[in-house]
Amino acid sequence: MNGALPLERPLRVLHVYKSYYPDTVGGIEQVIAQLGRGLNGLGVESRIFTLSRDPQPPVIELPEGKVHRTRQSFEVASNNVSVSALRDFGRHVDWADVVHYQFPWPFGDVLHLLAGHRKPSIVSYQSDVVRQRWLMRAYRPLMNRFLGSVDRVVATSPEYLRSSAVLANLSTPVTVIPNGVDEGAYPQPDSQAIGRWRARLGEGFFLFVGVLRYYKGLHVLVQAARNFPGRVVIAGEGPERPAIEKKVRSLGLDNVTLLGRVSDEDKMCLLQLCRAFAFPSHLRSEAFGMSLVEAAMCSKPMISCGIGTGTSFINLDGQTGYVVEPESPQALHDALVRLQQDASLASAMGARARTRYENFFTASAMATAYLEAYRQVLPAPAPAGTR
Repeated sequence: MNGALPLERPLRVLHVYKSYYPDTVGGIEQVIAQLGRGLNGLGVESRIFTLSRDPQPPVIELPEGKVHRTRQSFEVASNNVSVSALRDFGRHVDWADVVHYQFPWPFGDVLHLLAGHRKPSIVSYQSDVVRQRWLMRAYRPLMNRFLGSVDRVVATSPEYLRSSAVLANLSTPVTVIPNGVDEGAYPQPDSQAIGRWRARLGEGFFLFVGVLRYYKGLHVLVQAARNFPGRVVIAGEGPERPAIEKKVRSLGLDNVTLLGRVSDEDKMCLLQLCRAFAFPSHLRSEAFGMSLVEAAMCSKPMISCGIGTGTSFINLDGQTGYVVEPESPQALHDALVRLQQDASLASAMGARARTRYENFFTASAMATAYLEAYRQVLPAPAPAGTR
């Protein structure tokens, strides 16, 4: 295969994942959105196939492409399943030149294998299966067959490629393409919006933004805030919020603020006002960290944990911030204090983070790299004079 593009129309890419906007908000949804918009600028037509508990309307037109939603039947261990998708998936595959899966989604493996299509296919390997280890014995044969049947697997960082046992044992070619974001896709907050947040929180606080999930290590961040002479702000919603609020109350902390979900404009205000970005994810379920990319884009130093994933590819210890021992409140506390006490150090690290964003994590770089990967898996053109 060496990259024959359709001459009479744009290249068509079908993106496949278990859920999508507006039903769910998360890192993989953001990757698909940023990639779709970047590919649009390169003349590629994108379509997103996903499941929804309430797929009305069944088709939503977004800047990154049309989102085609099929009704979700049930969910088992974070695996969304749809009976109707077994019927609907084939017609979307027929439309596509390349099918692009986001992994892990076991039912997506089933869709691919049952469809029996021979369309070129790529998998973005976003994470190992971490939490559902008890299911891995049953799932492994399906996973291996799926990953062995596609044309290319993409890891999101060299660190994850090195540390994943699954990726290390693949016979399918593996490419590294970091996830990226487009700065132009974010709203630029006005002075009034920034002023409202400044009046509420002040400046120079330490910020976390993300879905409040079990692997985010926020219980460690709350413990690290004890006896810390600064403010910690946690923005986002998720299943761990009650436990985090309980932890804050039990420790009697008045320097930790939980904001709930914030808009993109509010997020940009908070990123402008904060001293640094705290990202204490302590488990390998945090395979990359799109919020870290956003912080680097905004020239903010970062504090993350060394868990052998892409977080340590985005945040370089001692250069763009600090990488600390996971689940260590003291190590995290010490990093907070260093950046709190040294504004010039924080500023210098933030400037290096911005440079790293520009070099590695823009949406245009991601889209260009994926377009090249698509070209490489497309079938070779027929020789001249043949039909």
